[in-house]
Amino acid sequence: MRAAVMFGAGDVQVREVPDARLDRPTDALVKVTHAAICGSDLWRYQKLAPTPDGVRLGHEFLGVVEETGAEVTSVRPGDLVLAPFKWSDGSCEFCRAGLHNSCLNGGFWGGALDGGQGERVRVPLADGTLVPLPMEPDDPRVPAVLALADVLCTGHHAALSARVGPDSTVAVIGDGAVGLCAVLAAARLGAPRIVVLGRHPRRTDLARQYGAVEVVAERGAAAVERVKELTGGHGADAVLECVGTGAALRDALDMTRPGGAVGYVGVPQDGEGVDVRRFYRRNITLAGGVTPARAYIPELLPDVLSGRLDASAIFDRTVGLDGVPDGYKAMAAREALKVLIRP
Repeated sequence: MRAAVMFGAGDVQVREVPDARLDRPTDALVKVTHAAICGSDLWRYQKLAPTPDGVRLGHEFLGVVEETGAEVTSVRPGDLVLAPFKWSDGSCEFCRAGLHNSCLNGGFWGGALDGGQGERVRVPLADGTLVPLPMEPDDPRVPAVLALADVLCTGHHAALSARVGPDSTVAVIGDGAVGLCAVLAAARLGAPRIVVLGRHPRRTDLARQYGAVEVVAERGAAAVERVKELTGGHGADAVLECVGTGAALRDALDMTRPGGAVGYVGVPQDGEGVDVRRFYRRNITLAGGVTPARAYIPELLPDVLSGRLDASAIFDRTVGLDGVPDGYKAMAAREALKVLIRP
């Protein structure tokens, strides 16, 4: 079968790879109908050291079940299913606590294993991982549902971690797909005032459509001061950090009002820490991390299917499998916000 493989920074190729096939009785074989390139993939695209074996790509996908192992009971051949960005058994102590991202038996797509940016995927622990969908692959709502594989759940995780509610003034740092989904999530939770920090007009315009009422284009100390100006000098009740750099996290903490909270979900990239003295005296809560997407999907899916929660506009370019290398180039050059793949 064919799949996208990264051999080093800037080097994505579509290659013939071993066919995905069942290996264990708890597996399912899924033919990918829709996948995506994630902003977090771009960090690797920019930094990956050359590797002769390559790294398989893609952690956001949905598709049709073609075959199941003998012990799989929740899905059957012909079902359209969504896969969150990490597989999990659904039954370990962490899954039972809603922390599927910490599953004792789970793992991530790609690397040396099948990734979503390919024709088929062997899904381990299918009963605990896959979510059956009440729709067909040609349903126009599919892109909105695909966003639940990662970015929409991640935006929701940021909002919950920062305790967003009907009385919250919210600042969202980042105008990428996760930041835009964080705007959507904050609006869904009732936040009456959402400020987005970004400087790309097409993206900030979309943020306004999703519920943002103000845009801050400044960065660093200037951005902190601007958010404070907009919030009576005190800062935002909730700040959603959706970038992943130490600078973004420091800005998030600095623009949070005393007693407020920061929800951080940007994948950490530079290893820069934060001195707790920066926010200790202001009693700021810092929470977040890897999103337990499998825990959130059942809650969010009805709102997506009804159209109340629709992130499909983040997909502004569609490619076939052969177009994946160009999709990476377009996202890295900020010529595309998020690329939808139709293998």
